[in-house]
Amino acid sequence: MKFLCLLLLTGMSLAAKNRLSEADARRFVDLALAGLNREFPNKPGNVLRSPKDAKAPSQLTPVFFGHFDWHSSVHGHWTLVRLVRLFPKAEWNQSVRAELAKKLTREGLAKEASYLKKNPSFERMYGWAWALRLGIELRALDDAQGRKWASFYRPVERAIVLNAESYLPKLDWPIRCGFHPESSFAFGQLLDWARLTGDQSFADLLIRKAKRFYLEDVAYPVRYEPSGNDFFSPGLNEADLMRRVLSAAEYRKWLEKFFPGFELGNLTTPVTVSDFEDGHLVHLVGLNLNRAWSLRGITSVLDGNPKFELLKVADAHEKAGLRDAISGHYEGDHWLGTFAVYLLTGAGEIGSK
Repeated sequence: MKFLCLLLLTGMSLAAKNRLSEADARRFVDLALAGLNREFPNKPGNVLRSPKDAKAPSQLTPVFFGHFDWHSSVHGHWTLVRLVRLFPKAEWNQSVRAELAKKLTREGLAKEASYLKKNPSFERMYGWAWALRLGIELRALDDAQGRKWASFYRPVERAIVLNAESYLPKLDWPIRCGFHPESSFAFGQLLDWARLTGDQSFADLLIRKAKRFYLEDVAYPVRYEPSGNDFFSPGLNEADLMRRVLSAAEYRKWLEKFFPGFELGNLTTPVTVSDFEDGHLVHLVGLNLNRAWSLRGITSVLDGNPKFELLKVADAHEKAGLRDAISGHYEGDHWLGTFAVYLLTGAGEIGSK
């Protein structure tokens, strides 16, 4: 009965607005499939402690070895699972499921969990965030295959939660930057997972830490964004996290102090990309998409003029980001589809308190 209630809760909580057409979903499915088993080029994130650690990515992490790096492989799998769930009647649904079935095996995921346990700082915290987001999606795929995959995936979730519970009490300051180590994005994803799975102690830890790090922040320096290779807005990520942490009334007061007069400065103008073949410069496409979804999350707790004005800014960033999300260059194509799917299917909009 408890498990049934959890599934019902998850299903209701994931009822975000999907603005993605089946035709466009197919484009992102194809992008994700192209990297699913593409092992090279690859950027390993592991520390070599001895010569025996110098192994091919598929030997170290036998499920999440494609898409150039571990975290991109994880959210590539998330993209496919989410689109399979949202488009159950699509002609590609069964073929995608068949490809996922080859990867999401009990043995392979057990090895992934073992690797995470042995390497507790591996993919901290960006990879952890996407891994738990994948866990949310697997739990929501409420059919026999989805339930099987979710059960196989439980050890991965548990390893990440244990690593996070060990690390977070020792993290004394937030990490503010526009790429992987940034802490508020990860906090938001971990908190969504904790709430949807009923892990109250983990949720309490994240909320305490978020309040300690961010509750007293005021007058965010919008003029300092963006940096040259950002794919995150640390300021908007923080605001998107705090809507999950505070009540609606508390959040509005906090937001007015964080962005006085709702003046967003540089954050209102979409960024441009000078070279889509440069793996760092193409990050800026992701920044436009991240700004768009963060602004949409923020406005979900607002009403009136601030909401309408911020939605206009979000729309401008969405248009720019989607225009450039598929460039034909693997440097961006291996991951940007996930950001587009996250935005267009409202994945992050489930988390307001």
